[in-house]
Amino acid sequence: MRSYAIGDIHGHLDLLLRAHDLIAEDRRATGDHDAPVIHLGDLVDRGPDCRGVVEHLRQGTKRGEHWVTLKGNHDRMFTRFLRDPAEAEPGLRPDLSWLHPRLGGAATLASYGVKNPADRPIAPVHAEAVEAVPLDHRIFLESRPTWLQRGDCVFVHAGIRPGIPMPEQHETDLVWIRAGFLEDTRDHGFLVVHGHTALDNATHYGNRVNIDSSAAYGGPLTAIVIEGRNVWRLSAKGRVPLRP
Repeated sequence: MRSYAIGDIHGHLDLLLRAHDLIAEDRRATGDHDAPVIHLGDLVDRGPDCRGVVEHLRQGTKRGEHWVTLKGNHDRMFTRFLRDPAEAEPGLRPDLSWLHPRLGGAATLASYGVKNPADRPIAPVHAEAVEAVPLDHRIFLESRPTWLQRGDCVFVHAGIRPGIPMPEQHETDLVWIRAGFLEDTRDHGFLVVHGHTALDNATHYGNRVNIDSSAAYGGPLTAIVIEGRNVWRLSAKGRVPLRP
């Protein structure tokens, strides 16, 4: 069973299009045009074209591309802000907000045409954001699944709470978890493919594969192909094995 996956995008439409090109090249080499492409969430924040990323994935899904787009914590913060900017995000430190420079929400709103979102009172910024963000973008982001099991792999944005069956996992863990997951070396019964924790390069840990290669901070956007539990990073020169 073959699957493709793409790590955290963070508003970099150019990198996303290149990742899709690499997958198309691998499809041509294998003759397999049915294996899904699973996007691991964090479509928005920090990057220059968050709106373009959401629209590209929404349109592709609408026309029937074999794509699955999962929900990331940044996607959830965006839609929560649109619903109610005073509503607390359970995974976020209480001294931070989505528009804090560390989170990158201002870049998302700017891509929708909201001016100086981090430098003005919240009330007018929120009102302008609600007007600027198309309803179909909100619906698309809010309706994203939080995980997918396919063959020997579970795909998820941040990770899982070890020892908890997948149907009983809490959404906040699936989009936010680090402690309790990253240091756990046990076999979970499947290979966990995730992002969320930025690294210099995609890394295979044996029981999990982290493919967030820091596109949000100037790094590359990683695309991989998985067959069973075998993983390859896709490059301009073809497949590069990714091993524990």
